[in-house]
Amino acid sequence: MLHACGQPARPPPRTWQHGGVTAATHSTLFSQAPGAGQYAPVPPDADAVLEGLDPEQRAVATALHGPVCVLAGAGTGKTRAITHRIAYGVRAGILRPDSVLAVTFTNRAAGEMRGRLRQLGVSGVQARTFHSAALRQLQYFWPKAVGGELPRLLERKVQLVADAAARCRIRLDRNELRDVTGEIEWSKVTQTVPGDYAAAAVKSGREVPRDPAEISQVYATYEELKRDRGVIDFEDVLLLTVGVLQDRYDIAEQVRAQYQHFVVDEYQDVSPLQQRLLELWLGERDSLCVVGDASQTIYSFTGATPDHLLDFRNRHPQATLVKLIRDYRSTPQVVHLANSVLAQAHGRAAEHRLELVSQREAGPDPSYTEYGDEPSEAEGTARRIRKLLDSGVPASEIAVLFRTNGQSELYEQALADAGIPYQLRGAERFFERTEVREAGAALRGAARFGGNDALLDDAVDVPSQVRAVLSTKGWTNQPPAGSGAVRDRWESLAALVRLAEDFARARPQATLADLVAELDERAGAQHAPTVEGVTLASLHAAKGLEWDAVFLVGLTEGMLPIAYAKTDEQIEEERRLLYVGITRARAHLCLSWALARSPGGRASRRPSRFLNGLRTGSAAAAAPRTSSVAGGVERAPARNRKPRGPVLCRVCGRTLSTAGEMKLMRCEDCPSDMDEGVYDRLHTWRAHEAAELGQPAFCVFTDKTLIAIAEQVPESEAELSRIPGVGARKLSRFGADVLAICAGEERPLELGGADDAD
Repeated sequence: MLHACGQPARPPPRTWQHGGVTAATHSTLFSQAPGAGQYAPVPPDADAVLEGLDPEQRAVATALHGPVCVLAGAGTGKTRAITHRIAYGVRAGILRPDSVLAVTFTNRAAGEMRGRLRQLGVSGVQARTFHSAALRQLQYFWPKAVGGELPRLLERKVQLVADAAARCRIRLDRNELRDVTGEIEWSKVTQTVPGDYAAAAVKSGREVPRDPAEISQVYATYEELKRDRGVIDFEDVLLLTVGVLQDRYDIAEQVRAQYQHFVVDEYQDVSPLQQRLLELWLGERDSLCVVGDASQTIYSFTGATPDHLLDFRNRHPQATLVKLIRDYRSTPQVVHLANSVLAQAHGRAAEHRLELVSQREAGPDPSYTEYGDEPSEAEGTARRIRKLLDSGVPASEIAVLFRTNGQSELYEQALADAGIPYQLRGAERFFERTEVREAGAALRGAARFGGNDALLDDAVDVPSQVRAVLSTKGWTNQPPAGSGAVRDRWESLAALVRLAEDFARARPQATLADLVAELDERAGAQHAPTVEGVTLASLHAAKGLEWDAVFLVGLTEGMLPIAYAKTDEQIEEERRLLYVGITRARAHLCLSWALARSPGGRASRRPSRFLNGLRTGSAAAAAPRTSSVAGGVERAPARNRKPRGPVLCRVCGRTLSTAGEMKLMRCEDCPSDMDEGVYDRLHTWRAHEAAELGQPAFCVFTDKTLIAIAEQVPESEAELSRIPGVGARKLSRFGADVLAICAGEERPLELGGADDAD
C-alpha cells in the first residue's frame, strides 16, 4: 500500500483495543437475517435502520442516552433490537463505532452480532465475550502494569488440578477431577478464596463432589502450582484485569476514554466477577444497555445470577426500561404453554416474568404422551419424527431435548433403527464417551476370559454379569448424590445395564459375547457422520437455539425436576429449564414421559409436577401472586391459597432443611421416640416384600420412612398418608399391612401384600 506521494505507507499503530489483531474480514455467514431467503440490502441511512422494528424494538434502538434495561422474552428479537440500536446510533452520528463495546457470552453470538452490524452498514464496533475483551486489555497493559510478558494462558486446568490433588495426597478419579475443577471455577467467578470455599458452598446449597475441606485444600494448592509454574487460567484473565483496573487509575482511565458505551447481552447470566469488571469499565458513567430475561436463568451452578438484572433499576433509578413481549418465534399455542409454565413459578425471578404475546398464526396444540416404558417413548418419538419428515419438515429443524446426557442413548438407537440421521449437540455420542468405551473394553475382556474371573462366579445371567463387570467401573445399584461428571458417568453405565437387561429379555439364551457383539453393531451403526440430522441435546445445550419441531422427553419426577434439586431455588431453576425447552419450538411441540424404565417394569413414575394443570386430567397447581407484563392471553384469576410454609421439627421447632429430616419430621439429632418393636416388625416385613417383588428394600419404603412410621405409629390411612414417603400408590399397596403392624397384629408373611390377594 502506497501513500499518494508514492512512499510506502506505515502500518497502522498497534492499539490496545484491537490487541494488534486485524479486524475480522467480511463473512456472509451472518449477513442475512435468520430465515431470510435472500441477502437484505444495507439501509441507506439512519432512519432506514429503524424500518421494520416493532414499537418496543424501536424504543430500544432510539434509547441512546443514559442507562437502558431491556427485559426481552424468548423469541422477541432482542439481538435484532440491540444491533439496530448500535447501528442507528452510529449511522446517526451519535455513537463513534470504536467507542462501543458489545459483550456477549459466546463467540458464536459475538460473531452473529458483528455480521448483523456489517449488514446494517456499521463496522469498527467491538463485539466480544467478557473473556475475549479482558484478554485483549490484559495483553496490552500487562507490560506497563506489571512488567514483562503476560504469563502463559492455561488452556485446560484439569491436569494442574490433578497435580494439586496428588500433592495433597487426595485421590480423584477422572470424573471427580472434572467436578472439583468445576468447583474451583465456580469459586473464582464468585470471588471466593480457598479458605472461604466450604462456607460459601454450604451457603449456596451446592452439591459438592468431595468433602469441602478437601476441595478447599486442592484449590489452594492449585493456586500455588499456577504461581510456581508461571501460568494463569481462564478465570484469572478476568481476575487480573479487575486487579489492574482497580490498582492502576491511569490504565482504567485509558480504557474508559476508549470505550464510552457498553451493551451487555444475556445479562441474567452475568457472574459477580463479570459484573465487577463491567463496573470498572464504566467508572462513574452510566452509558450502559443491558438485555436479559430472568426466566431464562439456567446456569446458576456456574456462578451466574439474575440479581444484577433484577437490581438494575435500583442501581440506576433513572434507567429507561423496555420490555419486549412480542414473540415472533412461536405459535400462540406454544407461547400459551410457556406462559402457563411460568404462571406457576415462585421466587424473585417469577415476580419479574414476561407474559409473551405470539405474533404468528395459529398452529397445532402441544401434545402430551404417556408411554409405558422408556424404549416405547424413544420409539414413539422416532415414529412421530418420521411423520414430520414425511410431511416436509427438514431433519435439521427437529430437536429431541432431554434433561441429562445419559438419556441420549435410547433416542440415538431409536432414530438409528428408524433410519433417521441425527447429530448430538453439547455432548459426545453415547458410544464415544470415555466411560462407555472403557466399559465396552471390560465387557469384551470378560466375554473372552470370564471363565477364569472370580468376579463372575456368582453371576447367573448376562445382566448380572454386566452389573458385576461395570461395578468395577463405577456403576452402583443406587445413583450417586448430586450432579456433575460422576453422575453423568453413572448414567451412561446405568444405560448399559438397562440395555443388557432388555437384550437378555429379548434373547434369554444369549451369552455375554452375544451382548458385546450387539454393542459393537450398535456403535458401528451410529458412528456415521451426519450433516442434515435431527438434533439431540440437553436442555442446557439447547439455550439460544430454535427449531420448527421440538420433542421434550423424559418429563418425570426425578428427572425434571432432577432428583438432586432440593431447595426452592433449585426447583425453580428446573422449571425455567422446561420453559427454555418449550420456547425453543416454533410450531410443533411434543411433551412425553414414561411410567417405567423398561418393558414389564413397575409403572411407578409420575409425570413432572411442572405439567400439573397444563395437561388434560391433571390437577392445577396453585398459582402464586406474581407481577407480569400484560399480554394477549387471558387467564383465570389466581385463587387465594395459603402459601406453603417451612417444615418444622416436631421436637424442637427448628426449620428442617434436608429431605431426610423432612421424612422424619424432626432434626436428625433430636431425640427419637421410636417404637422399637414396631420398627423391627416393619423391617422384617419390608425385607419379605422386597424379596417377593424382586427389588431393593428401599423401593418398598426407605429406612427414614420406616423410622418415621415407627415414631408416629399411625392408626388410620389418613395419618399414614401424611408421613413423607408414603404416597398414594404405596398407601394403596402396603397401607393395610403397615397399619396392621402398627396396631400390633401379626401379619403372616406367606400371604404377602394386599395386591397378592388375587
